[in-house]
Amino acid sequence: MQTILVITVGGALGALSRYGLGLWISNKWNQEFPLHTFIINITGAFLLGFLHILFIERLNVSPLWRLGIGVGFLGAFTTFSTFGVEAISLLESGSYLTAGLYTLLSILVGFTGVALGIGLARLI
Repeated sequence: MQTILVITVGGALGALSRYGLGLWISNKWNQEFPLHTFIINITGAFLLGFLHILFIERLNVSPLWRLGIGVGFLGAFTTFSTFGVEAISLLESGSYLTAGLYTLLSILVGFTGVALGIGLARLI
């Protein structure tokens, strides 16, 4: 029961953070490229890589905290499904270049974010 509660609280906070940050970015960026989802997913990828190493190799954080932050907060903060819908919507609207760039950059920069997070955590 404790595990479910920790993931639920983390998930609620992550979803609210995603919504708030996404809204703020969308109000600043009025272009075809879905920058709000891109920034949120890249930030989440970096944080998950960083915190995974920090929590396990450096700080020995309890499994409950790791679940609450990794599965709950960051799981709800990042959004692969929204990325997929946005990429398909761009394709369907004929924005092939934007869809291709969005997909390619999301994957490459996402992996780079995880690698940078892991590397930074190991430097600490």
